[in-house]
Amino acid sequence: MSDRLGLVVKFTIKEGHEEAFDELVSGTLPGIRDHEPDTLIYACHRLPNSPRARLFYELYRDQAAFDAHEQQPHVRRFLAEREQHLEGVAVDRLTLVDGKGIPASGS
Repeated sequence: MSDRLGLVVKFTIKEGHEEAFDELVSGTLPGIRDHEPDTLIYACHRLPNSPRARLFYELYRDQAAFDAHEQQPHVRRFLAEREQHLEGVAVDRLTLVDGKGIPASGS
């Protein structure tokens, strides 16, 4: 079994806040790309049939990587500012069994 930790997060955005939420995400991602080598995947998706929904897929090297992610200034800002744009949040925590294109534990 892998030490990888994943999340699937579905955000429901308040009507009229879609662009502002997407801008907040776009402003957060450079910090994740540049300062979080153990955040392996952090992707935000639109759902074609749900224009006010965003689905995030996040994959971390391990629990420590997720904990470090949550403490980053760019993430703290995102967590604080997102609330004004949201109607709802649903989070599913994943434990990776195996997958393609995913470095093995310890890599």
